[in-house]
Amino acid sequence: MKIYIKAISYYLPENVLTNEQLAQEFPEWSVEKIMAKVGVNQRHIAAQDETATDMAIAAAQKLFNGGIDRQTIDYVLLCTQSPDYFLPTSACIIQDRLGLSKNVGALDFNQGCSGYVYGLSLAKGLICANIAKNVLLLTAETYTKLLHPKDKGNRTIFGDAATATLVSTEGFAEIGAFSLGTDGSGAENLIVRTGAARCPEKSGEVRFDSDNNPLSPDYIYMNGSEIFAFTLETVPDLVNKTLEKNNIEKDAVDLFLFHQANKYMLDFLRKKLKIEKEKFYIYLSEVGNTVSSTIPIAIYEAMKSGNLQKGMKSLLAGFGVGYSWGGVVLKF
Repeated sequence: MKIYIKAISYYLPENVLTNEQLAQEFPEWSVEKIMAKVGVNQRHIAAQDETATDMAIAAAQKLFNGGIDRQTIDYVLLCTQSPDYFLPTSACIIQDRLGLSKNVGALDFNQGCSGYVYGLSLAKGLICANIAKNVLLLTAETYTKLLHPKDKGNRTIFGDAATATLVSTEGFAEIGAFSLGTDGSGAENLIVRTGAARCPEKSGEVRFDSDNNPLSPDYIYMNGSEIFAFTLETVPDLVNKTLEKNNIEKDAVDLFLFHQANKYMLDFLRKKLKIEKEKFYIYLSEVGNTVSSTIPIAIYEAMKSGNLQKGMKSLLAGFGVGYSWGGVVLKF
């Protein structure tokens, strides 16, 4: 049974944080240094009263405004690590606010930078099992709400966004075979320690390391060197396994589309994997690292710019928090 991506849209919050604004807050970081290091010129920031659910709804509305009939949706999947509540499920709230049929399945899954690839695998599985026919896959994150105001490193990287993808039995990109992986031993290297069941109370504690970076269990902690090492070890093998699962050679891939972590990491991976620049797509400068939304945003923009066209094959690779990783090939 062939399963396809039928439509993609995305939403960005109105508020924008530019490198010029960050350079004013952190004079030791120039506009040029930020751009050279992470490849981000600006990032969109969710409003104080704007949640991942609000953004996911806005992204879905764009799909419906583009001609997708909302009454055909029979399952909603929301990938987010920033839900509105511990309970109820944000996907249930989305079903109601979008005016979808009550005869739909709806669930959240807590996944980060590999979340879009995982979501495609779940959507494909639901359709292949004859549980659903048209799955609305949503990704939405407000990581910027979890960043300490003095965390100049992560504030240069992350932006907020949401995407909506319709997965169906027809469409413009056939979804191929998946390679997925997990290594929970790396959980401590990208984490928010307080606020959930293990440590429910906020600590209110913050200290600064030798580079004046804030360290607090109440905000996102990212061990950059460990994340980088994990990525360099895992992604090449992920690419090879994904190619093997799809029975194609690397040269047969027309466009490699990785999670848009940051420019330095992407450049390093491209060189390590010996991928030509013209086959390696980057869409990062105007949106930043939007976590689970980076890959669908890049697909949308690659199609818009003509980098992805009918007859092409694209290899998607997501990797990050968890640790978690996933790859798949799309045939356009």
